[in-house]
Amino acid sequence: MLEAKNLTKSYGEIRAVDNVSLKIEDEKVFGLIGTNGAGKSTFLRMAAGVIRGDSGQILIDGEEIFENTPAKEKFFYIADDPYFFSNATPDEMSAFYKKIYRTYDQGRYERLMQSFELNRRRKINTFSKGMKKQLAIILGLSAMTRYMYCDETFDGLDPVMRQAVKSLFAADISERGFTPVIASHNLRELEDICDTVGLLHQGGILLSEDLDSMKSDIHKIQCVPSKDLEELNIRERLHILTEEQRGSLIVFTVKGEKEQILSILNEAEPVFLEALPLSLEEIFISETGVEGYDIKSLIF
Repeated sequence: MLEAKNLTKSYGEIRAVDNVSLKIEDEKVFGLIGTNGAGKSTFLRMAAGVIRGDSGQILIDGEEIFENTPAKEKFFYIADDPYFFSNATPDEMSAFYKKIYRTYDQGRYERLMQSFELNRRRKINTFSKGMKKQLAIILGLSAMTRYMYCDETFDGLDPVMRQAVKSLFAADISERGFTPVIASHNLRELEDICDTVGLLHQGGILLSEDLDSMKSDIHKIQCVPSKDLEELNIRERLHILTEEQRGSLIVFTVKGEKEQILSILNEAEPVFLEALPLSLEEIFISETGVEGYDIKSLIF
């Protein structure tokens, strides 16, 4: 398990990470969401032991990470701009990581390079941004570490490659207890892969929750009531997060148990009543709206 306890990091007067506490469970995909400057990269660099926090702790399986070589063997870190040696080829980088990670699987590296159709002997500095991201992922998966930290890993990948990488992650989670931690500014990019999501804003964590739990506790309801909702005090009895009127149709986002919500609304003898699934985008808008968080900057 990866755990942060009251983790703080400042650069001068700028508080990049502000008293962050969260737990990242094994064998689940954790999505770290936040706009540029929210603290995602700083958090991952501390999780990778690249920099030390000013206060608090970040632990991997109960061990401090900074300047702890055995702890660092448990993860592979892919930065937003992956680093490769000057004039190196993929094969040369593979040979380097093979010396760093005892678990490195050269055969897997060769199979993945063939599947992704990357030239193993071409200079990496001639690769496109997307090709460099693909290579970094291939090297990371070949290291066969239990954890992988990915900073904007899908940025620069086309939709086909994104799906291929997600499939590889899912297979490794199932087969060997793999745990990816993926930081992104794009909410939609992670919706179909994450089990748990943490939302960073101005260095602090607004929420960190299991997606299934979040989806079971917030509901989108469409209703055309035949009786007056005010007379029945229905609004006062529901925890309504948002409400939108479209003619006679009312669309609620409501927090609580689904059966109880529908039971209360049925008292209005609705002509039409329907519960709809919520997207991750809608859940976050509902959960963070009171914080003044600009969710649109995460999506577009």
